[in-house]
Amino acid sequence: MRRGLTQALLSLLTLACTPAFAADAAAPKVLRYSFRVAETGFDPAQISDLYSRTVAAAIFDAPLEFEFLARPFRFRASTLTELPEVSADYRTFTFHVKPGIYFADDPAFKGRKRELVAADYVYSWKRHYDPRWKSNNLYILEKANLLGMNELRAEILASKKPFDYDREVPGLRTLDKYTFQVKTADPVPRLLYEFTDGSVWGAVAREVVEMYGDKMMEHPVGTGPFRLASWRRSSLTVLEKNPNFREMVYAEEAPADDPIAQAAVAANKGKRLPIVDRVEISIIEQNQPRWLAYLNGEHDVLWEVPPEVANIALPNNQLAPNLRKKHMTMVRYPRADVSYTYFNMEDAVVGGYTPEKVALRRALSLAMDIDKEIRLVRRSQAIPSQGPIAPSTWGYDPNFKTEMSDYDPARAKALLDMYGYVDRDGDGWRELPDGSPLRLVQATQTDSLSRELAEQWKKNMDAIGVRMDFRMAQWPENLKQASAGKLQMWQVNWSAGAPDGETFLSLGYGPSKGQSNKSRFDLPAYNKLFELQKKLPDGPERQAAMDEAQRIFVAYMPQKLHAHRIWTDLAQPWVIGYHRNVFLREFFKYVDIDTDMQKRLGK
Repeated sequence: MRRGLTQALLSLLTLACTPAFAADAAAPKVLRYSFRVAETGFDPAQISDLYSRTVAAAIFDAPLEFEFLARPFRFRASTLTELPEVSADYRTFTFHVKPGIYFADDPAFKGRKRELVAADYVYSWKRHYDPRWKSNNLYILEKANLLGMNELRAEILASKKPFDYDREVPGLRTLDKYTFQVKTADPVPRLLYEFTDGSVWGAVAREVVEMYGDKMMEHPVGTGPFRLASWRRSSLTVLEKNPNFREMVYAEEAPADDPIAQAAVAANKGKRLPIVDRVEISIIEQNQPRWLAYLNGEHDVLWEVPPEVANIALPNNQLAPNLRKKHMTMVRYPRADVSYTYFNMEDAVVGGYTPEKVALRRALSLAMDIDKEIRLVRRSQAIPSQGPIAPSTWGYDPNFKTEMSDYDPARAKALLDMYGYVDRDGDGWRELPDGSPLRLVQATQTDSLSRELAEQWKKNMDAIGVRMDFRMAQWPENLKQASAGKLQMWQVNWSAGAPDGETFLSLGYGPSKGQSNKSRFDLPAYNKLFELQKKLPDGPERQAAMDEAQRIFVAYMPQKLHAHRIWTDLAQPWVIGYHRNVFLREFFKYVDIDTDMQKRLGK
């Protein structure tokens, strides 16, 4: 009798709970937003673009991470038991991996639960040295000069044999199951900054690489908060919560002068991370459709208000009254990046180090009206660049002034005349000093911003009698061609992964050709200054070296630096805890979605 009554009660309870459970299962918390540039893939050893790295940072764990809300910026242990041990001479760095962290499930693990161990980081970082993967971020490790690793790569390149991952090298080795060590030939005071970015330095399991091989870009498997659920190239990327993600709760601290950060902490403190169940990222290359999708409630976050609508959405850089009435969140921040057009220094027309080649590039730079570009194309959402180093990074000096931002078409014409770039046949276009045609070919994309930037270039070049043509392609294709040194010119952006200006100086560092250094600039005097500042602690001596490197960069003009962008993001009222840290690539795990409000107000 009692047993039958118990079973009946259990059945009633099950029936009572089933509808609510089904409703919850049918309505996961989904964060929806968009990129305006297509991703290229998600293998940390191969990717370098911002968009792929933003996704990969949600999948892979670096040993360290930046705190989401802390200002000034600071990092903490992520998959480590504590911050790494650093020797007094900044040459030895010892990492202790936290036991009990697991990779997302994958067929490569043959049904077993796979724990993260020290050897995974050693293997993953060695992959950047393997020529097979053509890492665009190898320069970071090369300039750190890990003992024996550059020599191992050189040996592999010379012999053309497969990379030997099992050879023990003093600069990167496993000490025990949970401990690994990095040793450098020279002092590298800021090396730990580099290991905060999971999109590059996240742990990859060797079994996964061996199973998927050349298809690694399609099969990211990490220990991060999300895993790849589906991917339609250049269309839609879907991430879902990683069931194996370690237990973490929201424990961020808000600065006293940041009410948006304070509201985020108040709303989300103590919640288990990640809070949302899925992230859906669409590719919408044109800014107007991106803007409309957000206004219509189809997206929860607008990552960068498009310049075309900035005057409408952000009059006087304040949230428009109609958007304020809808209780949207506005986050405005400098991007810690630089927008630039590089000249391929190995190109027969714009490259070279002789006076007439330097004069050509400087003339083209002086002919560019950057103030008009910022006002008309960027809708005042940027500041002019004086050198490559961007705001929010160490080494940036707001009082540093060079000719980089000068607009002086008369001087540009005089330089061209002086060095023999003149119109000999009277057709209105200048020729090279040897009389052959002077024709610039700049790579670009089809989106509206790229078209406007190209039009600005064309107008400025027409004004000084220089013919410019444009080569249209998708962004991933341009990136591939740029890395191979096959583009003459390309306008692109470079973002910092840490609050230090060295990453911007790497844009001209000779040994980084084809990686960060798409211009393929290689000048001994510049390289020497780059290597000097790398070894110095932060202080006046390092600042002086960085300033001098910037002056050389401006003098030789391997790149026309345009602007440092200021971005404004918007979030719908049902997005709880939205904020941005420019050195933390993914914010996904720190936000929540109020699904009831979303149903009432959104779509």
